[in-house]
Amino acid sequence: MNGTEQMTDAATPVPVFSGDTGELPLDSRRALVQLLSGPSLDGRRHSKLWPILIRDEEIIRRRLAELFLELVIDRDLQVAFTRQADTDDLEVPLLLRRAQLTFIDSILLLHLRQLLTQAESHGERAVASIDEIIEYLSLYGRSSNTDHAGFDKRVRASIEKIKKHSILQKIRSADDRFEISPTLKLLFSAEEIQALTLLYQRMAAGEVTIDEKQVTLDEGTEQ
Repeated sequence: MNGTEQMTDAATPVPVFSGDTGELPLDSRRALVQLLSGPSLDGRRHSKLWPILIRDEEIIRRRLAELFLELVIDRDLQVAFTRQADTDDLEVPLLLRRAQLTFIDSILLLHLRQLLTQAESHGERAVASIDEIIEYLSLYGRSSNTDHAGFDKRVRASIEKIKKHSILQKIRSADDRFEISPTLKLLFSAEEIQALTLLYQRMAAGEVTIDEKQVTLDEGTEQ
């Protein structure tokens, strides 16, 4: 096939189903759908979609912008996700669900974020077990007026919520150990981490109640 034929083929949309009027090729659509369904497109878990995303980044960005969404990509970590675009005072419909996270959820996320940073500094995978997480969070339970049984139940519920967002990913060879997704590194800025750390210190000193909601997280598109 010569160069002219290649350009013609590339410019002509190929229908992938009856009545299809879309313009993107099938593999690009799969990458776009993964981004929309969330929580992320991970180069390790979605090894076939990652090179497609990089190849078609500009057109995928344009498609997302039409939905008032922004594409966030970290090429070093090989992770990407969508978030609501900053539209200033322009009122626009929100496509992403916003998950309200409790204080326990945010403590857990910060702890996992710190473990991720430590592991990356040593060139290792960030791994944590359920027992280790519960033991760490129990420090905050002992500093509050919450009953221990109730607090333990809420911690386990928080872990399940974080697993749902694929921030904790099951390791096949281990029963209760999970790898911390590098996506978490993109969810908090240095300023947000500093603010959360200060908040937790206040909580440990009894200045903040444990039920306060502090963080929101984009879950994905409405189903």
